[in-house]
Amino acid sequence: MSASIRDDGGLGVFATLRRGVALSPQLVKGIWVTLGLALVAALGKVVVPLVVQQAIDSATGAGGPDVRHVVVLAAIGTGVLLVAGLCSALVNVRLFRSSEAGLAELRVRAFRHVHDLAVLTQNTERRGALVSRVTSDVDTISLFVQWGGIMLLVSVLQIVVSTAVMLSLSWQLTIVVWACFLPVALLSRPAQRSVARRYTAVREKVGAMLGAISEAVVGAETIRAYGVAPRTQRRIDAAIDATRRAMVRAQVMVAVAFSSGVLVANGVLAAVVAVGVVLGSWGEITAGQLVAMIFLAQMFAGPVQMATEILNELQNAVAGWRRVIDVIDTPVEVVDRGAEGVRSERGPARVELRGVSFAYPGGPPVLRDVNLELPAGRRVAVVGATGSGKTTMAKLVCRLMDPTEGQVLLDGVDLREIDGESLRRRVVLVPQEGFLFEGTIADNVAYGLRYEVGAEPAPAERRAAAAAAVDELGLTDWVEGMPRGLDSSVGQRGESLSAGERQLVAIARAHLAGGDLLVLDEATSAVDPATEVRIAQALERLTAGRSTLTIAHRLSTAEAADLVVVVDEGEVVQVGPHSELVASEGIYAQLYGAWVAQTR
Repeated sequence: MSASIRDDGGLGVFATLRRGVALSPQLVKGIWVTLGLALVAALGKVVVPLVVQQAIDSATGAGGPDVRHVVVLAAIGTGVLLVAGLCSALVNVRLFRSSEAGLAELRVRAFRHVHDLAVLTQNTERRGALVSRVTSDVDTISLFVQWGGIMLLVSVLQIVVSTAVMLSLSWQLTIVVWACFLPVALLSRPAQRSVARRYTAVREKVGAMLGAISEAVVGAETIRAYGVAPRTQRRIDAAIDATRRAMVRAQVMVAVAFSSGVLVANGVLAAVVAVGVVLGSWGEITAGQLVAMIFLAQMFAGPVQMATEILNELQNAVAGWRRVIDVIDTPVEVVDRGAEGVRSERGPARVELRGVSFAYPGGPPVLRDVNLELPAGRRVAVVGATGSGKTTMAKLVCRLMDPTEGQVLLDGVDLREIDGESLRRRVVLVPQEGFLFEGTIADNVAYGLRYEVGAEPAPAERRAAAAAAVDELGLTDWVEGMPRGLDSSVGQRGESLSAGERQLVAIARAHLAGGDLLVLDEATSAVDPATEVRIAQALERLTAGRSTLTIAHRLSTAEAADLVVVVDEGEVVQVGPHSELVASEGIYAQLYGAWVAQTR
């Protein structure tokens, strides 16, 4: 059974951060140097309070103000502030570089893992929502790491440095400051859990919204054709509104936490002034020390407020991080053995299914104990009613899925033991509707060109290869009839071409791929007679001399095949040449008789 992508936010905050850093070690590369620079920057911020304290105390001392001493202090303070400013800039630069490197690695790793997942696993989530895990969810991490991470780092160090300096001036007022903020610290953990839940809901709603929007964009033609634009708009509006409400709920919680921090910060200043005046009257503290403590209390309160806001942003980032981690941690069921796998040598391909059974997640068996041998170099057609299991059989032969039970073998070797690269070189799938990428006809045909990593051919070579494939399939006249020949744009998803023309491009791409076994899901789209003839002629040249497995939707294809396999309710019930199956009583003879009656 295929695994689904988890979306339960099972990891805690610190576990998520540890896992995220493990996936993107560049995030913490050179972190100790960055921390050292941040510490110098934080130390520089306490220079002003100390200079003010020294200046006031020297001016109110018995000997009167010492102007020279004040000037020296100001000069030292200015120098320290310049150094601190430089260190702060370096901290920003280092964190931006490390964060971009780490998040780029995270995106690449997540995107690669999405491609490695089985098709069934990918289908457990809407495409837009899946894309959002690799794009917008990583963007939330990027926003926090690049802004919140810097501010949190500096804020924590500033709190530590401020506390140390306050203790050197007045331990009593330091206790007052901490006593005021202690309740905030104690209440922050349950508040953060609540914020985390709300931001997790936000990320889920954003994914659902993007899924609904992308689905509507891709299906725009169908939406217009059936006049369901209002219904689609209501569904999108509902998704947008759900996202808005989730964001508002999260932000309300953040606003409450931030306002509480502001209230406590103002209360701290009042408490420091009140207690400081009393201590001054007792001779426990000087006027300069009291003023310095007020500065330091503000320096302490600012980072605390900032840290509270940043921790709220952290919850948003952690929610996005969890969703990305959930993708990466989803097991890959169709595992490529890579270099450890068996290298499948080129040549005529023989396929065998031994005791193959398959069931889709949560459904009944689609194939049951299928035993079948497809000889090398022969054209095999698989026929059967809709839902009989013939398309599932083709997917198993291509190893888009693995059987629940049994084995699929290529030249006597289980597909699970063959390394993915050699398998893809030997087995080529031509789907019913070939997907075309935005670009030219030549670009799309050239996707079938195989080359070693790092040895990508030049554009001119790719175009020449595409032209040769088109010529070998007898499609040159068709291409020359296009507005710009091979350089004609196919549009997004091939929308500038007809269904038949898209199939012709897919056939040329498969020919250029040069596989030993072709698996064809026969096109059933209505095409004009001329295009139908071109498709038939191109397929004839494509399949010549190759092992071919065709999912036949029209019995004319089965009629021309060397071997016909009849599938009924997940079982292979007949195998043999067309002439023999027609002559014998059975399902195929009934299907063929009905087809002949319809074509008369």
